[in-house]
Amino acid sequence: MIRRPPRSTLDRSSAASDVYKRQGIDIGKAIQYRNENKGTLEGFKEATKISNDELLKLEVDVLIPAALENAITEKNVNSIKAKVIVEGANGPTSHEADSIIEKNGIIAVPDILANAGGVIVSYFEWVQNRLGFKWTKSRVYRRSDSIIKQSFNNVYSISKKYKVSLRTAAYIAAIDKVSRTYKYRDGSFTFQKNGQNT
Repeated sequence: MIRRPPRSTLDRSSAASDVYKRQGIDIGKAIQYRNENKGTLEGFKEATKISNDELLKLEVDVLIPAALENAITEKNVNSIKAKVIVEGANGPTSHEADSIIEKNGIIAVPDILANAGGVIVSYFEWVQNRLGFKWTKSRVYRRSDSIIKQSFNNVYSISKKYKVSLRTAAYIAAIDKVSRTYKYRDGSFTFQKNGQNT
């Protein structure tokens, strides 16, 4: 994210520290500081240190919990004022909090969808290794961007069609894909156990 009022990043968080600045944080300076200080924003003078609880209570459009599992629980979920939550971390929302988020009318983009970029690009790396051919950075960005947008649009459509959360819609999409693959393979899967086909 780039510091660009009025849409600016108000808060920047790591597992060790949260910092806040109402006018927006210069992301370039924050990243440089973090890189020069063992991966933490502790002591970052361009913003004020706040607690994780204070971070969740900020009046923001989008909240991105991207550091810890179970950062959002039934104990703090009702304090969230964000309109949208985008899960950057793996499992940042507890099961109990997830149903409260939905009931409160907050759109939550689940981790299975929001942070899938790393898995997608790892797959691209595997493909390149298998082919013995290196892709350009722009090709990787273009292809990953296309897959992520297509996946989000599919999940969003399912969410609207069945009137379910994006998380439930993502599970529906995943199960549907496995089901279609199973049918395509005439209902036969081959599993490997201890090097033997079963």
